[in-house]
This record gives sequence, C-alpha cells and structure tokens, in this order.
Amino acid sequence: MGLFGRLLGKEERDSPKKKVRERRISKIPPSIDVASLRISPDGKRLAFFFVEGSKMCLMLDGIKGKKHDGIATDNIVFSPNSKHLAYGAGAGNQQYVVVDGKEDKKYDELGANSLVYSPDSQHLAYAASLGQKWVVVVDRTEGHPYDLIGTNSLIFSPDSRSYVYAAKKGEKWVIVSDGKEEKAYDGVGMPTFSSDGQRFAYIAQLNTYQFVVLDGKEEKQYEKIAGVGFSPDSNRVAYCAHLAGKAFMVIDGKEGKQYDEFAEAIFSPDSSRVAYPARLGSKWFMVTDGIEEGEFEGILSGLYRFSPDSKHFAYGAVSGKKQLLVIDGRENPLYDQIGAHSISYSPDSQRLAYAASLGQKWVVVVDGKEEGNYMGIGEGCLLFSPDSQHIAYMAGSENKMFVVIDGIQGKQYDTIVSTGGGDVSFDSSEVLHYVAIVGAEFIHAGKSEFIYVEERLK
Repeated sequence: MGLFGRLLGKEERDSPKKKVRERRISKIPPSIDVASLRISPDGKRLAFFFVEGSKMCLMLDGIKGKKHDGIATDNIVFSPNSKHLAYGAGAGNQQYVVVDGKEDKKYDELGANSLVYSPDSQHLAYAASLGQKWVVVVDRTEGHPYDLIGTNSLIFSPDSRSYVYAAKKGEKWVIVSDGKEEKAYDGVGMPTFSSDGQRFAYIAQLNTYQFVVLDGKEEKQYEKIAGVGFSPDSNRVAYCAHLAGKAFMVIDGKEGKQYDEFAEAIFSPDSSRVAYPARLGSKWFMVTDGIEEGEFEGILSGLYRFSPDSKHFAYGAVSGKKQLLVIDGRENPLYDQIGAHSISYSPDSQRLAYAASLGQKWVVVVDGKEEGNYMGIGEGCLLFSPDSQHIAYMAGSENKMFVVIDGIQGKQYDTIVSTGGGDVSFDSSEVLHYVAIVGAEFIHAGKSEFIYVEERLK
C-alpha cells in the first residue's frame, strides 16, 4: 500500500455511476520527506518538505516555497480553519518558526511537537530555548524563562481564551496558566481542560504520593493516578487511582469498587453515563454505570464507545483466541480480529458499523450484516454521512486502494492518504472527499501526483 495508506489488514464489484471530480494538488518529488506530509483539516490543502540540493524545501498546495537548512517534521501544522500553516525550520545552528511564509525570531532549539494553534485559529504558541533556558512563545510574545517545558504539555482551552503548560523550575515543576504559575510540586502531569474551557485539571506529585489538582484545589492523595477526564458538559470528572495494591475509579470524588487494573473511563455524550474496563484476577469486565458486564480475557484498548444519543454502548472484547463486539450487552459473532478504532455509530444512533477479519479476509459489519472481502480496511475510517443514510470507508486490494460507499467499490487509486490528517470526509450527506495518489510506481521518477477527489453520491 506504500507509505501513505495504513490498512488494518478483494472485492471486485463494479463501481457505481457516481460523479467523481479530481483536482491535481501537487506533483510528488522523489525526495519527499514522508514524515512531513500534512493535510489541512478541511482536506483541501496539502504541505510537505522535500530535499533540493543541500536544502529542505516546502511544497504548499503544489507551489514551491522557501528553502531551509533543515526542518522539524514534528513541528508542521495547519490551523483548525485551514487558512494558516506554521512549521519549524533551521538555519545553521539556530531554529525558528515560519508562519504563513514569515520567519519568527531565531532560537537555539524548538520544543519537539510544541507548535499548537488555538481552536479558533487566532493564536499560535510553541516552546523554544535560548541558552540554558526555555520559554513559551504565544503570538510572538515570550513568557517567563524556565529550565524546561514539559513535552506535549502546551495546550489552549477549547474556547481559545486560555493556555497552560508544564514547566520545570529548579527541582520543582509548575503548571503555568495564562502566564501565571500554580503551586510547585515534585512533578506534574499533562493538563486537561473541560470542554467549555472554564475548568482544568492535572496530576501532581509530592514525595511518593500523587493527587489530582482540580480547579486549583488538591484532591485526595494516592500512590498513583492515571486518566483524568472531564465529562462533555464539563461538570463531572473521572480518574483511576491506586492504593495499597488495588485500583479503583474515582468519579465525581467518590471511590468505586476495587479492582486489580483499569483502563480509561469515558463519559456518554450527554454526560449522564460512564463506562470503563476493569480487571479482577485473570478476567476483564466492562463496567457501565457501575454494573459489571461480561467476563473476558481482555477488553480491546480504545474500542468502546457510546452512541451519540447516549442510549447505546458497544465495546470489543477478547474471548479465547478470538475477538468480538458486544453491543448493548449482546455478544456478536467471533472474528480473528476487530479493527482498531473501528466502532462507528451513525449520527442518529440507529446504525452501527465496525471492521473485522477472518483469516486474510477483512469485512465491514454494517447493522449486523457483513459486506466486502478486502485485503484491508483503513484504520478508524468508517464514517456515516450526516443524515445517517450512507457509510463510506477506505479499503484495499493487493496493490490498490479505493473508497467504498454503501458497499459499492469506487475508483481505484495507488494509495489513499491516511497520514498527516488524511481521511475520508463528508462535506454534506451527498458529497465526500479525500486525497489520493496516482502514479505511485513512478514516484522515484517524479511522475506521481497528489490529487483531491470529490465524489457526489447523486
């Protein structure tokens, strides 16, 4: 499948008579840096770097940009509204951020994976060092210098009004919120905001004990804490705590039943329900609203989900050497594998789909019925249309990829891009788009192209 498509694992049906429009985005240079490939959130813009002589050159929407001595593949990002592009570059021994073609101040080093736009696309922040000190730069304004900035800790609130990050100050760590330091601790974890942006929480450590700091107040101390999360309505909080060899979920400040091990808890969209996997001895259970369900060898990581209306719940489980999906407490047929991140509910909550394999065969199970016979299904790509009437996903044969809509295979391409933000996306209930590659076998000759594909269902 090449470097640009990732499949979880040969269908030969005629392509339906849909209207397919293709637009060339860019040629693919033989020296492309694949790790730098980024597709904008709206799926219509594309950026990457390639080697030209002794320099690294930007290609944005098919137009060659500036050359640099070096680039940072972990620091290239489109703004959420897709209008802006920022990336890290180097000149000599210095590094700097380039925003929409304009170079910012030069620093000794940029923080790995630290470039972040606010959700409203109006602010840009990153970590950078000068000498032995590190600063966070927000809208080109430097904050207080620290000994270190926590990796991946710099985030904006969902309402774009605030930002926080973790910083090392001497032998202590602090959370910095809008430039103001919180209390110093021996260690701090990744901060997280509530969905309304009004609350935030993080794990802190003093000596050998850990605790959650919620809205600036310290919660009860435990030996270990993991997985702090807010409910969608921002009013509830859940996390896993360990004490005296046992683990338990703490929900809204109340400790639940003790188990040997937990996985992360999730809230339903309406915030009224909570579910999490738990292990007691050698068996795993799914605990939903405090009630244990099932008894399995394992619960598949990240493969449990509420429906949009919060009334239904599905999860993947391990039974012997097989895997299965459990939907509203009902066990479904066994497969060799359930596709990672493949559970997909329709917007109206009435339909459910997931990917599964038997031997070398991959199928998509839609509303309880198998469809397809593929070499692989794109990971996490099952998508219902906004009106819930259609389902689309990426699939592959031995050497081609295509999008399947309502069980019908579309036009074949060498690869459909599923890295760097690439995906199949509905623009409306009748129109979808994705980015594909044609001429992949000629990539080393410079004859391959990225193309934007739009499919109209009617």
